[in-house]
Amino acid sequence: MDYKQLLAFKKGFELSMSIFQVSKQFPKEEKYSLTDQIRRSSRSVCACIAESYRKRIYPAHFKSKLSDADMENSETSVWLDFAHACEYINNETYLELILKSEEVGKLINFMILNPHKFGSMK
Repeated sequence: MDYKQLLAFKKGFELSMSIFQVSKQFPKEEKYSLTDQIRRSSRSVCACIAESYRKRIYPAHFKSKLSDADMENSETSVWLDFAHACEYINNETYLELILKSEEVGKLINFMILNPHKFGSMK
């Protein structure tokens, strides 16, 4: 299996692309702060999942990279909070993206708790 087939990766990628589309509407003065930060953290979720999968034969490395993915997902959630509070995204969009982020977090947590299901040795 390739990391791109992992449900956590697929859902993370979908969330990242949704954030990319929504953030196109953020004010220009946010370009080098909120816009860059939320795009970077949401993309890092997928990058960390991919890296973890390549390290899956080493359980500690696998879990460590997944922990990084979880951290980036939490950061993305915080940036969504700011975007909502600043009224850059409406309530409906905010709730939709937060729910997607929570789903990604649950999938990452499942991987952390069940490394053997993903080719890890322990």
